[in-house]
Amino acid sequence: MEMVPSEENQLVPKEGMFWSCRQSIFDEMKKRFSQIENAAEEPRVLCIVQDTTNAKTVNERLTLNLPASTTLSKLFEDVAHKASYVNGTFDLAWGKSGDMGSLDPSSEMSLTESGFEPGKRNFLQLTDKDGEQPQIASDESGTAGSSGLDDSSQERFIGPLPRDGTVGCSSDYSSPSYSYSSILNKSDTGYVGLVNQAMTCYLNSLLQTLFMTPEFRNALYNWEFEESEEDPVTSIPYQLQRLFLLLQTSKKRAIETTDVTRSFGWDSSEAWQQHDVQELCRVMFDALEQKWKQTEQQFSPLTADLINQLYQGKLKDYVRCLECGYESWRIDTYLDIPLVIRPFGASQAYGSVEEALQAFVQPETLDGANQYFCERCKKKCDARKGLRFLHFPYLLTLQLKRFDFDYSTMHRIKLNDRMSFPEELDMGPFIDVEDEKSPQTESCTDSGAENEGSCHSDQMSNDFSADDGVDEGICLESASSTERALKPKVPSLNTSSLTFELFSVMVHSGSAAGGHYYACIKSFSDGQWYSFNDQHVSKITQEDIRKTYGGSSGSRGYYSSAFASSTNAYMLIYRLKDPSRNAKYLDCDDFPEHIKHLVQREKESEEQEKRQREIERNTCKIKLFCMHPVKMMAMMENKLDVHKDKTLREATEMAYKLMELDGVVPLDCCRLVKYDEFHEYLERSYEGEDDTPMGLLLGGVKSSYMFDLLLETRRPEQVFQPYKPGEVMVKVHVVDLKTHTITPPVSIRAYLNQSITEFKQLIAQATELSAETMRVVLERCYNDLRLLYVPNKTLKAEGFFRSNKVFVESSESPDHQVTFTDSLLWKLLDRHGNTIRLFVSLPVQSPGTNRTICQKVGGDTEECSEGSKGNRNSVEAILEESTEKLKNLSLQQQQGSSTSDSQKSSDTSDFEHIESPSPSQEPDSSSVSAVVAVDNRELENRIREASGGSGGGAYSDPETQFPGEERSDSEVNNDRSTSSVDSDILSSSHSSDTLCNADSGPIQLANGLDSHSITSSRRSKANEGKKETWDTAEEDSGTDSEYDENGKSKTESYYLYFRAEPYAQEDGSGEGGQKCVLVNVDKRITLSAFKQNLEPFVGVTSTQFKVFRVYANNQEFESVRLNETLSSFSDDNKITIRLGRALKKGEYRVKVYQLLVNDAEPCKFLVDTVFAKGMTVKQSKEELMPQLKDQCKLDLNIDKFRLRKKTWKNPGTVFLDYHVYEEDINISSNWEVFLEVLDGPEKMKSMSQLAVLTRRWTPAQMKLEPFQEVVLESSSVEELKEKLSEISGIPLENLEFAKGRGTFPCDISVLEIHQDLDWNPKVSTLNVWPLYICDDGAVVFYRDSTEEPMEQSEDERNELMKKESSRLLKTGHRVSYSPRKEKALKIYLDGGPVKDPGQD
Repeated sequence: MEMVPSEENQLVPKEGMFWSCRQSIFDEMKKRFSQIENAAEEPRVLCIVQDTTNAKTVNERLTLNLPASTTLSKLFEDVAHKASYVNGTFDLAWGKSGDMGSLDPSSEMSLTESGFEPGKRNFLQLTDKDGEQPQIASDESGTAGSSGLDDSSQERFIGPLPRDGTVGCSSDYSSPSYSYSSILNKSDTGYVGLVNQAMTCYLNSLLQTLFMTPEFRNALYNWEFEESEEDPVTSIPYQLQRLFLLLQTSKKRAIETTDVTRSFGWDSSEAWQQHDVQELCRVMFDALEQKWKQTEQQFSPLTADLINQLYQGKLKDYVRCLECGYESWRIDTYLDIPLVIRPFGASQAYGSVEEALQAFVQPETLDGANQYFCERCKKKCDARKGLRFLHFPYLLTLQLKRFDFDYSTMHRIKLNDRMSFPEELDMGPFIDVEDEKSPQTESCTDSGAENEGSCHSDQMSNDFSADDGVDEGICLESASSTERALKPKVPSLNTSSLTFELFSVMVHSGSAAGGHYYACIKSFSDGQWYSFNDQHVSKITQEDIRKTYGGSSGSRGYYSSAFASSTNAYMLIYRLKDPSRNAKYLDCDDFPEHIKHLVQREKESEEQEKRQREIERNTCKIKLFCMHPVKMMAMMENKLDVHKDKTLREATEMAYKLMELDGVVPLDCCRLVKYDEFHEYLERSYEGEDDTPMGLLLGGVKSSYMFDLLLETRRPEQVFQPYKPGEVMVKVHVVDLKTHTITPPVSIRAYLNQSITEFKQLIAQATELSAETMRVVLERCYNDLRLLYVPNKTLKAEGFFRSNKVFVESSESPDHQVTFTDSLLWKLLDRHGNTIRLFVSLPVQSPGTNRTICQKVGGDTEECSEGSKGNRNSVEAILEESTEKLKNLSLQQQQGSSTSDSQKSSDTSDFEHIESPSPSQEPDSSSVSAVVAVDNRELENRIREASGGSGGGAYSDPETQFPGEERSDSEVNNDRSTSSVDSDILSSSHSSDTLCNADSGPIQLANGLDSHSITSSRRSKANEGKKETWDTAEEDSGTDSEYDENGKSKTESYYLYFRAEPYAQEDGSGEGGQKCVLVNVDKRITLSAFKQNLEPFVGVTSTQFKVFRVYANNQEFESVRLNETLSSFSDDNKITIRLGRALKKGEYRVKVYQLLVNDAEPCKFLVDTVFAKGMTVKQSKEELMPQLKDQCKLDLNIDKFRLRKKTWKNPGTVFLDYHVYEEDINISSNWEVFLEVLDGPEKMKSMSQLAVLTRRWTPAQMKLEPFQEVVLESSSVEELKEKLSEISGIPLENLEFAKGRGTFPCDISVLEIHQDLDWNPKVSTLNVWPLYICDDGAVVFYRDSTEEPMEQSEDERNELMKKESSRLLKTGHRVSYSPRKEKALKIYLDGGPVKDPGQD
């Protein structure tokens, strides 16, 4: 730009040049604004992207609204940004087109040029690239695993991972939040994680430590497995070898440990057991030693002594007399050194490992009462006792004893105090050189390892046998009984070379009750520290290691442990720094030949598994249905697994074979259509798409689909009907008013915008009915029938949906002129919707009075039997005649025959009535039902005569009670929770309609209903004014209130539908005298009317039999509310009829159990009986006595037994003879009471008394005495003690008592009772805390406080423990011998645990 000087001698632009510059700026701005305006007017492209690479994202959609000029490369960038993927690691493909080819991510073509349609939805699928999942973009760099990141910025984690941790967190480690690397990709550290089976983090930590130990790994590789000698599944060394190879060579992010745990003999339950990592280390080392000893291989460097060579050290346990200097000592071996965190009774913890080691070897002085008997001095002298290290192992294991026992709370606790540990540990100061050089005059005994350590001074013992191996966790099938052989002496170490370097820290996070383990391990190849946290592996720093020291960040003084972090080091493993012995990891090229072969096999197996996963990931799994044309026309269901690249034709062939249609229907007569099972709706068919891949048709591979597939069939002469999207399916039922029948459905398809007139024309074509006189009724839901009478109204406006059901009738009957709710069509549909089908099982002996007649006649037994047989035959003849008459009456009803209204008499008063809006238009069923009622009365009289006449028959006495049915204990217990209200447990079952194009004719049932009857409840409009009554279970409202004093009905009524016919059970269970009846009945009928209709089939009056509803699990519950309807029943429910007097108003059915306080089963069912309101307890006992004698063979005197309250299994209040039910004693339906046989006269005379069940505990014999009842006059503790002292002879001052826990009989182990119960509570009355003894039946234990528990050996205690466990398990009580019961950790060398016969 040309510049000129100004007046102030400053250079400024020349004037013409200034204006030209300004003009160019304006032009540029105008151009920019023009571009913005054009962009605003530019059409947009809506892209909907489905991510199919992950099961969690397959149901999510990414939506992008881009300008049409956007290039494909820019589209990939936008998708990568929105999906948080690295661009270039995924592909995009069309989602709705037949071309599954991927889009070009480098193309500069615009979206419109690439086939995208502006203004419409363009569906895309985000897929894997070259079979690999997309990489997750980092929050900071945008790339995953970028090489430009330094160690400090790389993602790392330490500590327990949150359950719902976020992906890709890159923040630094800070407690309590821990950073960790992406869980979707293999760790960039190059190391492989281990999958946590459930609670196997302790195992994973130890396995990773062993894997990162070069000497152990290399020795394991040099061992060769001989398959001829052992099963590979149970070989622990072989499975460890395989696991280490996979950890070194696998490309997976994490691998399973199930093969290793299976070789331990563990089942899946072991995965849910938490164990101590130090305990596992010791048990697994012992198991490996035993396995290697059993092999014949004896070559270097691997021998059976490998564990001892690497991990075993020696120490001296000594006692030195301070007077003469005599020293007694012995040599012990150890695999780990347990270090105390905080000394017993101290408030200050050791600050470092060195300090704890110094305390470990610090001797203690034995003086005073603890003096030592000196062999040389021949007297007790002061002495010094301690430990000296003689030899340190090559791999030094230190266990920090963080788990302790708090004697103030009697609970295990974890010590979270800070304890530092160095990266290099000099053990020179702790070695005893002189002792190591001294000759050994005593045998060294391997002491094994105790609970939390193996060699502390107070844990030493001279008794070490092979049996200890079993207790330590190794279960040997054929273990040697000899002690472990002495190991060859390792050359002594120079104290100057006792420097150990730390390489593994096993960390525990949590409390003593449970927590999580992970390992921080240093690699000897690069010196880098890594965190191995189950399947997650990441780099960590020295600062992260220091955070595992424990303790709090600040100084809190005495309470530092309480506020300390619960994540701290638990086990430390050091390796001796010795260049001559320090090994390096074996490279793949240096593997032995047998390992190279194993690597090849594992790679092939992994590749096969990867291919299988790829197939699974590309397989569409969808529900498949088919209306099988042969198998009873039943809708069959299966699952179709088809690869996304398979065509529709190939998928149809697969479905054809899956549904077993070969030989039934030709393949070309089948096709797959889109189907909605819930609405029974055929959504669309796939014409012309036989070669389209299933992935496109189904919308990609998904974990679940919103629709299903139906394999539709047709006959060869038929043609498939095309189903188009947007159509609705309608099932059309034709109603015949003359025959009162409704045909099975005919399926047609219509559009929601069609008018009712057009819809009628469509129906007329399908059914060949006249559209002019057609009435169409839509069933919108189970209680809504709607007449479609507006010609121009659309189907959508009338409430049509995907799947609909309509009823059509086309006749010229006068029924057209009647209001719809008063018409015969409405009544037929109403009856059709409310009729259910029930299977009724009749009693085997019907009628059941013959035994009673014989007893009353008292004549010759044989003669009586013949008479009974004749009576039975005559009764059956009457029943057959009655059944025939019912059929004739039903036939007359269907033909429309009518009788005079005068036939409605008081004889029909027991039948159900509902209001009728129009008497003139009601069906002719009322008169028929009246005739049935009259015939029922006549039938009853004839049965009485056939059964022996009214004088001697059981029917003459309505109070006659038939013997109760025998019932199993399970049935009795099932009835315990029975309510009198029959819950609507079984939902209504809808019959499946035919979903194929095969024409099916009407299937008419005997009751005039079609086979596709609706079974859901629909309340009649005529019944809206009827009041529903829900009285107590025993109140029978009857029907007397519905009639006036002359017996005339107060309301016009019609009678609800009932029809029964004999039925032969398909399973043959009806044979052997069992009769069954198939009943079609209106579910609005009451139980009372239902029973009266069943009288002709049962053979007795409705008051002499009971109705039991049978549920799916064959449980039977009695239905007792006579005024309730059958609305809770549904199609094909089962009912069992049992003989016996039904309940009257004010009566209650009661179950009587015998209370046997000193039996193993204290609750025994006796009889079912009936108690009445206003009855006294004495009267009920009198009625019980003959039942008990007849059915239970119990001949009792009325003064020798009592009744008492029963609450579950607990005995409660004692009922006195003068108590009245419903006044003094609350009673309910299905009540339960205890009957208790007394040893002497009744001691309970007043309600102010208290009956307590007492039991003596004798510690000296470890025995519980039988129960004794004590009756108290008050709630005084002093009186209770006096009574107990009186019956036991224990002095009052020595007597202690405690209340039992749980339900009767309050069982407790004799190993627990002495210390676990709250003995001798400091209260003066029984009805206060902690006793709360306010009612009869409480259990009280008592003992002599001066009596000490019996001393037992360990074997005796174990034997008693087994007996108690067996006893308590049989009584159903939980067994626990400690507040924290843990399952022992065992490794089974014989392949699995052996069941202890003593446990049975």
